[in-house]
Amino acid sequence: MADTLAPVVRTTTRLPLLDVLRGAAILGTLMTNVWIFASPGSEWGVLQGGMKVPDALGDPSAANIAETVFRFLADGKFLALLTVLFGVGLAIQFDSAARRGEPWPGRYPKRAAFLFVEGTVHFLLVFAWDVLMGYAVTALLVAWLLARSEKVRRVAMWTAGGVHLALVALVTLAAASYSDSSPEGPDGPGPAAVDLYAHGSWPAQVAFRLEHFLILRIEPVFSFGLLVFLFLLGVRLHRAGAFTATADGRRIRNRLAAWGLGLGLPLNAAATLGGGDFFLLGRYGAAPLLALGYIGLIGIALDRLWIPATATRALGSVGRTALSCYVAQNLLCMLICYGIGLGLAERLGGSGPWWVMGLWAGVSLALATGSWLWLRRFDRGPLEALQHKVLSPRRRSPA
Repeated sequence: MADTLAPVVRTTTRLPLLDVLRGAAILGTLMTNVWIFASPGSEWGVLQGGMKVPDALGDPSAANIAETVFRFLADGKFLALLTVLFGVGLAIQFDSAARRGEPWPGRYPKRAAFLFVEGTVHFLLVFAWDVLMGYAVTALLVAWLLARSEKVRRVAMWTAGGVHLALVALVTLAAASYSDSSPEGPDGPGPAAVDLYAHGSWPAQVAFRLEHFLILRIEPVFSFGLLVFLFLLGVRLHRAGAFTATADGRRIRNRLAAWGLGLGLPLNAAATLGGGDFFLLGRYGAAPLLALGYIGLIGIALDRLWIPATATRALGSVGRTALSCYVAQNLLCMLICYGIGLGLAERLGGSGPWWVMGLWAGVSLALATGSWLWLRRFDRGPLEALQHKVLSPRRRSPA
């Protein structure tokens, strides 16, 4: 490939859809993560079977039904949506470099390195199930693929997706076989892990994440093929005009809603009804399909003005400060749920799911209000401004 890209001419107008989708993705990932913060053993409990969804069929109480629906709508779907949008953002940066006639990937590896460092700090100090580190590594590979031919990208995309689905299928079969031979299942996170998050100090929690670094970083390794697939899918959707205010864009959004919801809802429902053995198949197999339906549905709602202007502004503000809001929501939940803060996870444990859903609503409202107020005075969110300051090329003073 030539060192300098040819300019790219843009003839379409972009909707505020991307910012709204980012905002929805950030608040949607919190719909899943909030249960981690509120569960005994928190981050470690995810790996030890401490995050089980209640059986709404066996006990159809209002609380069980509400929690099941809440978690069904969120788990894996908004994470996949966020991943697709990272791919879209990468494609936009590629186009921007092309318009300026700059080489690619140019300074992008520095941006990815900064994101990796941010993710590492976030992992150590705040939340073990950070996504930024995995995104940074994936972005380096996809950035290289953007400079290759469309055929190479298509082969890479479908190969990554196929390998990922095969891996998920094998692990699901293994989990089902293990479940048949060991019907009692996991014993939970254990008293030591429960005590760490309920009463342990913040340095002790940091040390715990360091000690178990490899196992707590297993998700981005396991889902790397899916990350590559969704990044490249985001690139394809962007280049097809899926986020533009054109007839083609609306047509694509309609198809995404029809196929994503039409296939995604029953497949995800089947995985949920299948129980814990099908958790991975649901989260890393069926969930991304429903995420595409969410893109189409939110796009249609914006096209037809179904979303109130206040909600659009709120989601758009969160989307424009997505990185800051992602870190802030986890920091707030840590201070509210863990013993180093208010300790609500232990104090309200066993009282039902309503307080957890209320926590999500409260933190979401705080992020929407805070980001809106911040953007009234500043152009970027706090972490976005730091990133811009660190990565922007320094201008030399005139001689």
